[in-house]
Amino acid sequence: MNAVADALPRTFRSPDTRQMANALRMLAVDAVQRANSGHPGMPMGMAEIAVALWTRHLKHNPADPDWPDRDRFVLSNGHGSMLLYALLHLTGYDLAMDELRRFRQFGSRTPGHPEAGLTPGVETTTGPLGQGFANAVGMALAETLLAREFNRPGHEIVDHRTYAFVGDGCLMEGVSHEAASLAGTLRLNKLIVLYDDNGISIDGHVQGWFTDDTPQRFTSYGWNVIAPVDGQDVESIDEAIERARRSDRPTLICCKTTIGHGSPSMAGTHDVHGAPLGASEVQATRRSLDWPHAPFDIPAHIRELWNARDQGQTAQKDWMRRMDAYRRAYPAQAAEFERRTRGALPANWRDAAHALLRETNRARQSVATRKASQLAIEALARVLPELLGGSADLTGSNLTRWKDAVDVSASSGKANYIHYGVREFGMSAMMNGIALHRGYLPFGGTFLTFSDYARNALRMAALMKTRTVFVFTHDSIGLGEDGPTHQPIEHAASLRMIPGLDVWRPCDAVETAQAWISAIDRDRPSCLLLSRQSVPFVERDEAQIDGIERGGYVLVDWPGACERDARRVVLIATGSEVALAMQAAERLTREGILARVVSMPSSTVFDRQCHAWRERVLPEGVPRVAIEAGVTSFWRQYVGLKGGVVGIDRFGESAPAEDLYAHFGVTQEALVEEARRVVRIHHNS
Repeated sequence: MNAVADALPRTFRSPDTRQMANALRMLAVDAVQRANSGHPGMPMGMAEIAVALWTRHLKHNPADPDWPDRDRFVLSNGHGSMLLYALLHLTGYDLAMDELRRFRQFGSRTPGHPEAGLTPGVETTTGPLGQGFANAVGMALAETLLAREFNRPGHEIVDHRTYAFVGDGCLMEGVSHEAASLAGTLRLNKLIVLYDDNGISIDGHVQGWFTDDTPQRFTSYGWNVIAPVDGQDVESIDEAIERARRSDRPTLICCKTTIGHGSPSMAGTHDVHGAPLGASEVQATRRSLDWPHAPFDIPAHIRELWNARDQGQTAQKDWMRRMDAYRRAYPAQAAEFERRTRGALPANWRDAAHALLRETNRARQSVATRKASQLAIEALARVLPELLGGSADLTGSNLTRWKDAVDVSASSGKANYIHYGVREFGMSAMMNGIALHRGYLPFGGTFLTFSDYARNALRMAALMKTRTVFVFTHDSIGLGEDGPTHQPIEHAASLRMIPGLDVWRPCDAVETAQAWISAIDRDRPSCLLLSRQSVPFVERDEAQIDGIERGGYVLVDWPGACERDARRVVLIATGSEVALAMQAAERLTREGILARVVSMPSSTVFDRQCHAWRERVLPEGVPRVAIEAGVTSFWRQYVGLKGGVVGIDRFGESAPAEDLYAHFGVTQEALVEEARRVVRIHHNS
């Protein structure tokens, strides 16, 4: 047995395990019944699996849910959230029984699906099936890389596992295929996944739509597979986990279970999947399980069997002793490890960021913003060893790899660049898991149009506030000949609609550098939308450089002394269209229309600025025109119904970039004409 299991009280291997499992079942049944909403079937079916893992193997401390060397537990089938809440409550986390009584109610810490940052002990937000699985792969990868980077002979300060519960739905979702395949290739042996093989989904028995040979599929990925295992027998599950811990590969344990186990009338049916049992069936289940206790009443001796505080503190104290020894032997490495696992940036970060901006401005390079991004990464990697880059098979196009990067492989040592393969969704969800684990700041690249594949992971990143950087290149029709399948038209606007996601579309190298700095500075995810084609360097003064981080600022202004009744217009632009706005402003000024150019690299950041700044940049009463090589409707919130927008409201074509800009009318001439029109309307109104 392992050290944690050896330290467990003998009662954990007694017949009381049946009652321990029933405590989980009935807490789930009663909470769902009280809420009149929820999914009782999975917690009832996986209760013995939870007993085996949480009382015999999982290394955790309820008194300190965030200590760095704890095992990570992911409930990928997050609809069974009451199983996790019951586990957290019974093992001693700060989750009172009143919170279980308030399951799925407004303001409770027990929402319908687990949410990281809300409930202590919840490692990641799950619910969209399969993503928790991919998060777990990212966590296991982070552990592996941290161990390679920081462990020394006789000093293993990184030595924990990632466990995940998954169901049929998780394994049907494509993202699990993407992540599982890469996990096998990288031989992430600290990853152990327990599969709730109950053959039921919401629509019924899955044999009508899910007949995969799951063990063979995972064997083909390079996993260690243990199947079948009796999922209602604690000893069998315990033995399987023990075997998995000795494997040199990731392990899938296929546990045959009965959904709703213990319910006399509903066990084994889809009726128990996503609805309360009903009052009469709850009582029948109590009799079936020989559980005479009132709802939410757990006998003291069962509570004591579940209590994990003492063993958790023992495990953490053992790690702290090892950490003290490591700190004495390797003080610099220990300080770096502690900084990174806290999520803190280096002490010299501010100076480095300031230097990057000023050096980029002095370089005056006219390059594609994807190239400017690579130059920024090159500089940032020198001061941020936690940068962990990658790309979904487009490294040479995304330019996410830097000169001194080392590729991650099954046999690599210290490494910091991941070739994710053609797995955009898997990459994005894995990066969220890496960020949640802490120790690394992940970024990964693909084409902007393929953000569609990754979108739900982007949404989850925003929901969880992970510091994840999504690099999306080939950001417009400017990519040219690949045509409409690869030309993003609606994507920038669509991403800006996700709450909590910062979206940057910089116009040159300086704005790109600031986009990277802001993405690293903030505890939220960011998307960087970058051009394939070169864009001109823009002259700025110090105040304008400082203004970039506000998301929108005045790049070219009308004369300060101009009269208020002069014919004026504000031109708002992003990315490669900023150059067109500057050209149009010159022409308009020669015609007697004074044009201000506002560069808005991040509308999401600009919208968070104080009213005074937004009014200063976009003063009331001055007509506005926006230009962007994308859908026009997004910009109505800035220009109003009487303003103008130059953009594209149809899919693209296959042709050189310059031909496409001319064909779709995203040109200096079109912007000038639209500015004339709105100024004329404004003065005639």
